[in-house]
Amino acid sequence: MTRPTAAPTAPTPPSTTPSAGPAGAADGSAATDGGPLVLDVLGPTGAYRARNRQSVPDLTGAPAVELGLAPRLFVSRAMSALRAATPLPLDGRVAAIARAGELFATAELGGLTPEAYERAVSRIAGIPLPVVRTATRTLARRTADLYRGLRHARPAGAVGDWRDPLTRTGRAVWARRGEVLAVHAAGNHPGTHSMWPEALALGYRVAVRPSRREPLTPHRLVMALRAAGFPDDHVVLLPAEHEAAGAMLRAADLAYGSDEVIREFADDRSVLPLTPGRSKVLLTADDDWRCHLGTVVDSIAHHGGTGCVNATAVFVEGDPAPVAQALAERLGALPSLPPQDENAVLPVQSAASARILEKFVLGRAAGARPWLGGDGIADDLGDGSAVLRPAVFQLGRPDDPAAGTEVPFPCVWVCPWNREAWTAPLRDTLVLGAYTADERLIDALLHEPTISNLHIGDHPTHWTETGMPHDGYLADFLMRSKTVLRG
Repeated sequence: MTRPTAAPTAPTPPSTTPSAGPAGAADGSAATDGGPLVLDVLGPTGAYRARNRQSVPDLTGAPAVELGLAPRLFVSRAMSALRAATPLPLDGRVAAIARAGELFATAELGGLTPEAYERAVSRIAGIPLPVVRTATRTLARRTADLYRGLRHARPAGAVGDWRDPLTRTGRAVWARRGEVLAVHAAGNHPGTHSMWPEALALGYRVAVRPSRREPLTPHRLVMALRAAGFPDDHVVLLPAEHEAAGAMLRAADLAYGSDEVIREFADDRSVLPLTPGRSKVLLTADDDWRCHLGTVVDSIAHHGGTGCVNATAVFVEGDPAPVAQALAERLGALPSLPPQDENAVLPVQSAASARILEKFVLGRAAGARPWLGGDGIADDLGDGSAVLRPAVFQLGRPDDPAAGTEVPFPCVWVCPWNREAWTAPLRDTLVLGAYTADERLIDALLHEPTISNLHIGDHPTHWTETGMPHDGYLADFLMRSKTVLRG
């Protein structure tokens, strides 16, 4: 799941280099003194210095990354190389992924220390530096526990290998649905890249198309996976224009992600599109919301409010005004700071993008009661960037379409809810935090197909743990059970 970013702006025209050939750095990146970081294509035979290159600016508009773009022919050949590669043994895959997570968090890769990488992500994507650091630790932890998480996803009646003795009398075996996975990565948060290594653990070979909004995290992770023992023809990084990206998707057996290419194939059963989370909170009259205000605020603003698991709507049984007022007081106290400040908690975008987003939000809020953000959400930092300040708007009815608005900062829509509305306004939700003791209501919420995760009681919507599904298990999409009977 991803959060939408600001309205798209015109892309920077690609620059060219005189020739294509091996990159200057063996791993495909180079930290430069004062100039932009150079990120090359990571192909099946190593780093590749492409002719076609894209400049990625930082928040002030200064060039920050020079990203190589793989041509269509290169993409096609890379995908063929992935298909021809033989997976490592399971134990080797799991150990290499755990080692990669450790390297990602501790090693110098491509001339960048972990600290330099984290500061660069913050400077380019506007994600608060403490949030990036937490994402680094989380990725290391998830990769270390990855196999344990996959065991939760495997059906209890299935075994992992046809050689298991149980297949002699007939057993379900968990098997891949294909060999090659294409990932069209989101750029809203580094944590989105902690999921796709599961495919490597399951024996897939993986091609990643990074988001140009934030290409550093997938580039670093692919380098770490290779340094940890995955051959170059098992995991590749293919930054690409639209046409080449489409070729990448068509050459894969399965694909998932959230970019415009994925959306074109959304009806294809081999494609898993990631959509906005629209996570919500429900406060019923049988529980005192004042006891849970801190958790609700945390659900909205944790990690800068950039995640699909951050709550964007709060439904209140009774008068929503006191809840909206309390949320506005708490969220309004959050400081406006540059993203690289040690105390930063709010996301930052270029001033131009922030103003476009501000106009969009205020347009959606027409007719709502503004408790916070009614005068604007873009707080200019004076360097060409602006902090995205929190916003709280009160709506008049539970079915107001504005309640489904999701933007990449703490913006919440507070709505009335009643028993007549029941589950209808709570549909299409990644995580629902339900503060209620009504068992009939809990049953209804659990069995509502469009609510993916249900947190009952005082638990933030962003809570997760190893083995818990995000929007179902990714392995549900990657694997299937097939009967095996042998003599």
